[in-house]
Amino acid sequence: MDNINKDEIIRLTEEYGKQWGINHTRRLLDLIEVIGKGLEFNQDAIWLAAHLHDWGAYAPWKQEGIDHAVRSKEVASDFLEKRDYSQEFKDLVLECIEYHHSGDPNRSIEAILLSDADGLDFLGVVGVLRDISKNPRELRKGYESAKKRKEKVPAMLCLEKSRELAAERIKQMDELLSTFEKDSFGYF
Repeated sequence: MDNINKDEIIRLTEEYGKQWGINHTRRLLDLIEVIGKGLEFNQDAIWLAAHLHDWGAYAPWKQEGIDHAVRSKEVASDFLEKRDYSQEFKDLVLECIEYHHSGDPNRSIEAILLSDADGLDFLGVVGVLRDISKNPRELRKGYESAKKRKEKVPAMLCLEKSRELAAERIKQMDELLSTFEKDSFGYF
C-alpha cells in the first residue's frame, strides 16, 4: 500500500513506546517473517498492526482498568480514520490489534500471525528478561511471571511453526531459569 508513511509510523511508535516499543515491534515483524513463510497475507496490514498494536499501553493513551488491546484498538481506529486507507484495510488492521492476545483460530491469518508472534516474544530468553526487567527489585515476581507465561502462552499459539519455535524457546527458558535458581541458591 503506497499511502503508508512508514517513517511516520516508526517515528511515532518509537516516540510513544520508546526503545522498548519499537524493538518489540521489530522482533514481532522478524517473527512474522519466520512463522508466516509460505503463507499468503496482507503484509501492509500486518506491518501497520504490529506498530500500532500496543499504542493503547503507552503513556499518552493508557487507561487504568482498560485492557491495552481494547485501548490500542480505539487509539488505532482514531489514527486510521485520519488516513486514506480503504475500510477493508482498516478493519483488518483493527482486527489484528483487538485480538493480538487471543488464541482463537477463527481470525484472519494476519491476526493469527500477530498474536502468535506476540506470544513468542514472551517466551525464551527475551521473555524471561522482559519479565525480570519489569520487576528489577522484585526478582521473584519476574521469575514467577516468566514461569506463568511459559505455561500459558504455548496453548494460545495457532500455527505449527509457532508451536515449534515455542518448544525451542521453552527449552531456553528452562535452562535459564534453572541456572538462575542454582546460582541464586533460591534467594531471589
